[in-house]
Amino acid sequence: MASELEALAEAIDALTSDPTRFSDPDSILTLHAQLARLDAVTTVATAAFDASGVWGNDGAQTALAWLATRTRVPKGAARLRVRLGRALGHLPTTAKEWLEGQVTGAHVDAIASVRREETKEALERDEEFLVEQAKAMRFADFSRVLAYWAQHADPDGTEDRAEAQRRDRDAYLAPSFSGMWFGKLSFDPISGAIVRGEIDRIAEELFQSDWAQAKSRLGRDPLQGDLLRTAGQRRADAFVLMARRSASADPDARPARPLFTVLVDHSTLAGRVCELSQGIVVSPGSLVQWITEADIERAVFKSPTRVEISEKSRLFTGGTRRGIAVRDKRCSHPYCDRPAEICQVDHIVPFSIGGPTTQENGRLLCEFHNRLRNQRPPPSAA
Repeated sequence: MASELEALAEAIDALTSDPTRFSDPDSILTLHAQLARLDAVTTVATAAFDASGVWGNDGAQTALAWLATRTRVPKGAARLRVRLGRALGHLPTTAKEWLEGQVTGAHVDAIASVRREETKEALERDEEFLVEQAKAMRFADFSRVLAYWAQHADPDGTEDRAEAQRRDRDAYLAPSFSGMWFGKLSFDPISGAIVRGEIDRIAEELFQSDWAQAKSRLGRDPLQGDLLRTAGQRRADAFVLMARRSASADPDARPARPLFTVLVDHSTLAGRVCELSQGIVVSPGSLVQWITEADIERAVFKSPTRVEISEKSRLFTGGTRRGIAVRDKRCSHPYCDRPAEICQVDHIVPFSIGGPTTQENGRLLCEFHNRLRNQRPPPSAA
C-alpha cells in the first residue's frame, strides 16, 4: 500500500478514537468537505482502475462486477461509482471542484445526467457556470437551474421526455393475503403535483387536529411523539379521507381547477420560468393539455415598494399575500423548505413597532419558524 494511503489510514484511526469531538458546526463542515474530496479521489482512481482492465485478472467480466464483489457494496452503488468515474473524463471543471471538496458526488451525478449527444457541446461551454451554481446554491435550487439549462440545451428532447413521462403514468392498489393493501403510484410531474398537493393539504388538516388534541391533553405544546398519529399514518388517512370526500361529492360538480401563474417582469430571473409550486421544473409543452382546465393569473413584478393593500392593515391578505407566496415559494428560514401553501406571512420589521404590511416587509415562514421567530431572531438567509 502506498505511503499516502497508510498516512490516510492512520489519520482516520486518530479520528475514530472519539468522533464526538468533532460535533461542532465548523468541524461538521470540514468533515463533509473532506469526505467529498475522498469520494472524488476514490472515483477518479476507480475510473483509472476501470480503464486498466486489471480487474479481468481475477476473472471478473467488468470493473463493476469486481467492485461489487470485493467491496461488498450493492451493485447500484458500484455502478454509480464506475459511471461517475467515466463521466469525469468529460467534466474537467466538475472533477477539479469535487477534488477540492467544493461540490459533492450528488452534484457530479446531476451534471453528468444532463450530458447527452444533443447537449455535450453546450455542456462543454457552460460547465463552469453550472459548477458555480452548484457551489452557491442549495441542492434543490441548483437542480432547478440545471433543469432549465437542459431545456434550453435540448428543447425537443425535453418535450419528448415529458411526453414519455405522461405515457408512463400508472397506479395500482391490491390486497395481500393478510388483508393489508399495497400499491404503487407513478404520475407525470403535473398530475403528481395535483395529487400530492391535496394529500399534503388534508394531512396538514389532520396534523393540526392531532396537535390541538395533544395540547389539550398535555396542557403544553406537544412533541411529535405526543401526537396520535405518525406522519405516515396521517398521509394514509388523508388518502382515505380524500376518497370519502370524493364519494360524497356531486358527480356533476366541476373539478377544482389548477392555477397557472404567469410571471411578468420578474427582475431576478432571465429566460424561461416554467415550474410547479413544489419547485419541479416542467416543459412548456406539458402545460398545453391543462390550459382549458386551469385558471390563469398574471403576477406583475414591479417596484418592491408596490403595495396591494393599506399599509395600516394588520394582516397580509389578497394580492399582497399572493405576491409574497409567488415570490418566496417556500418558508424563508434558511433551514426549511416547507411550501408556500402551508406557510404564514410574517412582518420582517414587526407590525408592533411600525413595520408596514407591504411585500418588501413580508416573508413566508412556516408555523414552526414563525413561532421560533417570536422566541429569538431567525438566522440570516445569507
